[in-house]
Amino acid sequence: MSENIGTSQQTTSSGGVSDFWKKEDYWAVWIGLGLVITALLFWVEGSDFLKSLAVGFPNNWTDFNKILAHLSANAVNFLFLWLGFAILFSLAVKALGHNLGEFLLGFTLLFIASIIIYILGSSKFSNHYNLEAPLWALILGMLITNIFKLPKWFDTSLRTEFYVKTGIVLLGATLPFTKIIQAGPMAFTQATVIAVTTFVTIYFVGTRLLKLDRRFATTLAAGGSICGVSGSIAIGSAVKADKKHVSITISLVVVWAMVMVIFLPFAIKALGIADGPGGAWIGTSEFADAAGMAAAASISEQAIHTFTLMKVVGRDMFIGIWCFFMALISVTQWEKGEGGQRPHASEIWYRFPKFVMGFFVASILTTLIIASSDAKTAASVNANVLSTITVLRNWSFIFTFLCIGLTTRFRDLTSVGWKPFLAFTAGVAINVPLGFVFSTIILNQFWQAIK
Repeated sequence: MSENIGTSQQTTSSGGVSDFWKKEDYWAVWIGLGLVITALLFWVEGSDFLKSLAVGFPNNWTDFNKILAHLSANAVNFLFLWLGFAILFSLAVKALGHNLGEFLLGFTLLFIASIIIYILGSSKFSNHYNLEAPLWALILGMLITNIFKLPKWFDTSLRTEFYVKTGIVLLGATLPFTKIIQAGPMAFTQATVIAVTTFVTIYFVGTRLLKLDRRFATTLAAGGSICGVSGSIAIGSAVKADKKHVSITISLVVVWAMVMVIFLPFAIKALGIADGPGGAWIGTSEFADAAGMAAAASISEQAIHTFTLMKVVGRDMFIGIWCFFMALISVTQWEKGEGGQRPHASEIWYRFPKFVMGFFVASILTTLIIASSDAKTAASVNANVLSTITVLRNWSFIFTFLCIGLTTRFRDLTSVGWKPFLAFTAGVAINVPLGFVFSTIILNQFWQAIK
């Protein structure tokens, strides 16, 4: 995989003011919250400018000529969408010390590829076979990078972490904070039991049976139990895992996510599992939000709701807690006797993924605005602000998964041997059956009641 993944994780935070401009986490927060606030300001002023830039393609299309006509009619909007993303990301790329020219050229190609992927993901064929745009991005990206040798300069634009962190902050704005309350103690209980059990299983198998580095095993455990790619990146950063180990974990998350996006809907329909419990099972056992959403969407709207409560609210929320917990262990236990000065306790804060805080702030901000508005105003916010943010978020996630695909080289994965695969698979062997038991037996009525 590309060496740019995880690069920023290896720097030790100094805690200075420069951290605000030299960390991708902060830039993801500035850009994500900046877009949310900008969308709100345009809405207050009654302007549709930002909304006009949040363009996509007609869903379930069958006539490609209509797509060409749509592309032609919205060419200016697509141009400004590219320009807006290019400017925002370029500010961060320049501040982070990367080659701006290489980034702009690479990002332009990435954006064009994303348009093609968006078109493919919106077709009737893709909807019928549950091939969402992020899944197309993964598949095509992996095909390209494993067949052709990409130029080295292109790596500058493959900012996987940056795109996913920005997308997560935007996701917070579209996820009502009240969803956390709606999930209730049962949802948190299921998420906690399964996440902890899976994490401990992968870590134990990785360190005790397969003799993997404990930071590597921790990163694998995070990817398999908490939040897939985001969990791998966040926990890997918190414990100072080797960037190659983070890349390997991301590859395993992607591989198993694609397996589950096919297996879980098939199993749910074959076993006659109700939609609510089925969505919860997907939310418990799927490793990537995009792949999980595609799997849930192939079931029903109710499955999407229960999936969201389990995956996004129940599991993804664990990122901050696990980062704090694992950073504490890393600082106070693992780094003893490794040479050099003992890390200061403040390192825990510096390693905490700031984009998670951006996620919460965005969620609380939009939730408070909607909750304090009358029904007509709240509907307007949903239609004009959150819908815009949702489209921008979708673009950010397409960039993310295309980058993951383009940096997932099978020869790199196989070169490290089978130990990481076996450790991660041990977690899968626990995660999927345990999620089935909780979703369809223990909490079956609870999940069926959620619409």
